[in-house]
Amino acid sequence: MHAMQYEVTLPADYDTGIIRARVDRLGQLLDDWEGLGLKAYLLRERGVHGSPVNQYAPFYLWRTVEGMNRFLWGGGFQRLAEDFGRPAVRQWTGLGYAEGTGTRAAFAVRHRQPVPESADLSSLMEEAVGAAERLAAEDGAVLAATAADPHRWELVHFSLWEHDTPKAEGDLYRVLHLSAPGRDRLPRGRHW
Repeated sequence: MHAMQYEVTLPADYDTGIIRARVDRLGQLLDDWEGLGLKAYLLRERGVHGSPVNQYAPFYLWRTVEGMNRFLWGGGFQRLAEDFGRPAVRQWTGLGYAEGTGTRAAFAVRHRQPVPESADLSSLMEEAVGAAERLAAEDGAVLAATAADPHRWELVHFSLWEHDTPKAEGDLYRVLHLSAPGRDRLPRGRHW
């Protein structure tokens, strides 16, 4: 599993209805993308749920590198780049994934955490996988995933929720659409 996210930060007075309409119009294009586990079309709005910015920030969990590369280099990403400019794309290697009992993803939480220089990597990664499993077991959790970027030495914790009061810390996003053609084939548990 590979996690990926890009962020398009929008002006403070931007009409976020434009993003909602865009997702309504184009969101289904990835509903059957080969190699994609899931794409959560995420939006933060300035002043809502404590967000300091308007931001469109889709988050992906990829089953295959080929599917991810086909999206980035084969045209899927190009439309966004043409409309908003080409944002930096962050990627993390999957550490763990767990399904919750929630059924409808309405909100997402993304938390990035630096990996301290002095950390015992094996122990920290085990803790991160355990955190994903604990989050997925919470009431209203749809799923939780943890991944790492060894270039920036950063962990990312990502979870989907049925409600706007999740048991996870981090940036809270509204889920506008969820494309999940391979969610049932994402590997569960620890990924090493």
